[in-house]
Amino acid sequence: MLHINFYFQVHQPFRLRPYRVLDIAKNSDYFDDELNRAIINKVSGKCYMPANDLILGLIRKYEGSFKVSFSLTGTLIEQLKLYRPDVLKSFQELAKTGAVELLGETYYHSLASIFDEQEFLHQIKLHSDLMIETFGFSPVTFRNTELIYFDKMSDMLTEFPRFKVILTEGADKILKWRSPLFAYKSRAKTHYLLLKYYHLSDDIAFRFSDRNWKEYPLKSDKFVEWVKRLNLIESGGKPLFLNLFMDYETFGEHQWASTGIFEFFSALIEQILNTRDLYFAWPSETPGIVKHEPESLSIPEPISWADTERDLSAWLSNPMQYNAMRTYFRILNKTKLSGDREMLDKVRKLSTSDLYYYMSTKYFQDGDVHKYFSPYSSPENAYIYLVNCLANIEKNMEGN
Repeated sequence: MLHINFYFQVHQPFRLRPYRVLDIAKNSDYFDDELNRAIINKVSGKCYMPANDLILGLIRKYEGSFKVSFSLTGTLIEQLKLYRPDVLKSFQELAKTGAVELLGETYYHSLASIFDEQEFLHQIKLHSDLMIETFGFSPVTFRNTELIYFDKMSDMLTEFPRFKVILTEGADKILKWRSPLFAYKSRAKTHYLLLKYYHLSDDIAFRFSDRNWKEYPLKSDKFVEWVKRLNLIESGGKPLFLNLFMDYETFGEHQWASTGIFEFFSALIEQILNTRDLYFAWPSETPGIVKHEPESLSIPEPISWADTERDLSAWLSNPMQYNAMRTYFRILNKTKLSGDREMLDKVRKLSTSDLYYYMSTKYFQDGDVHKYFSPYSSPENAYIYLVNCLANIEKNMEGN
């Protein structure tokens, strides 16, 4: 029996405007409101609204047999409130169906789990409070920013006993001979771990429209045949979990509607539901599905779903990124001590991982992906704008 977990990450950062040295001490307007509004409107039209409509229709058509999970960041929800309340309402409609699980994460989509444990825990609480306020739902499954996970993170999450399951990447370097199709336990056996099956996830998220891919064009019946073969891996009666994790923007934004991505997904759901021994599940159902004691999996160093290395190098591989990150957490702590709540919210928006991702100087395939997402002409400009914002914040605190 194979349980399919479709999980979609829905996130948008507050992008910075070109903030130059001459702006320091003169201007505390850090965010590019026009750009942020334009991107929210574009992605809403291409992805969020049509994808939400499609998923709502599938949920109603199959009367609860189709299940899906979302993680919506605090920075996304804030921007939907500002620019597209209709889109936020459509996510609320999905949540009301009872066929959607909303996941917990850091409010600002930050790397706080690596640098500041107390900030990490606080951002989780902020996000959980937002989920209750916005959707009337308290998350019981956790996914960290960019699926980052390491052993200590499970220990930190014991502060939130309601979290029973953690999602992360099925990186080959930590699995070795093991399969990402099984549920595992954390090192201390306090949480279940569900691992992304990146081969099939990326077939949809990245390769679907690639005409140079040997499997192009990808049709739903071909994909289901691949999924059916996965059942052959298990002979001892343990349940299998096919964890298909991807950015929600896969639908309509990264893979345009003209590629047939929406039709593919609709046909895929129908074929899965008509196939024996294939079922949809939420991550939170894992403890009730697993009847054996899963193997404990130790992950001493952080992994993520980013880039080919699947580590932290997407955000911490060059001196600019390291300096910006160290400077940021120093300024964050000073802002907390100042007691200025309005400024603290601005500073926390500067913790969003995307702002450091834009500073990457990687080359080849990963470098192309970084350039695709960055609104800036160079990694150096991304760095300069952020550190100038931080310099202004520090100068303002010194002036007070």
